Amino acid sequence: MNPIEKISAEKIFAVLRNQEPDTTKNIIKALSAGGINIIEIVVETPEMVQVIKDITQEKNRPMIMAGGIITQRQAQIAIDAGADVIVSPVFQMNLVRLCKSQRIPLIMTATTPNEAYSAWKARTQLIKISPANPMGGAEYIEDILRPMKFINVIAAGSIKIDDIPSYIAAGAKAVGIGRALYKDADLNEIKERASEACLMIRK
Repeated sequence: MNPIEKISAEKIFAVLRNQEPDTTKNIIKALSAGGINIIEIVVETPEMVQVIKDITQEKNRPMIMAGGIITQRQAQIAIDAGADVIVSPVFQMNLVRLCKSQRIPLIMTATTPNEAYSAWKARTQLIKISPANPMGGAEYIEDILRPMKFINVIAAGSIKIDDIPSYIAAGAKAVGIGRALYKDADLNEIKERASEACLMIRK
């Protein structure tokens, strides 16, 4: 199963940002223990690149997506660190070319239907709609897909755990959950929230 197929099969991924390296690693372990097998690490500091490298060298590890990638240099560094997927917050043809040459999946982010269509035209297999919740939630996903049922989207951005079923029902292939999984929570609570989120995809 390739990474894109795995995302569609799992239907859920966690999004981690602004955490200390050791904290990030502990959160990832707790999320994995709770059943979340795909983690997007937003690469905002060099330390996060090292986290990707450390995690991807472990056995029985989760799939790691490197998020927040804008430039080719950032993408290459993340690829060299072992990232399984590159996630960009923008539409960037240079990234399309690089990831194609490196044979690594690229997920581009779109906010508007026009951006989503442009990403699809560039042969992006999965398009991340973000910030989904502020833009209108699951109904916004429905609105985008209604005239463009041929595109495959995942949703992220301030989504709550209880909202997961509505996004899946709206047509999202997967849902990304961020702070709702780990904010103000100890590791046991993070594991429990991850388990709850995984149960939600089956509702």
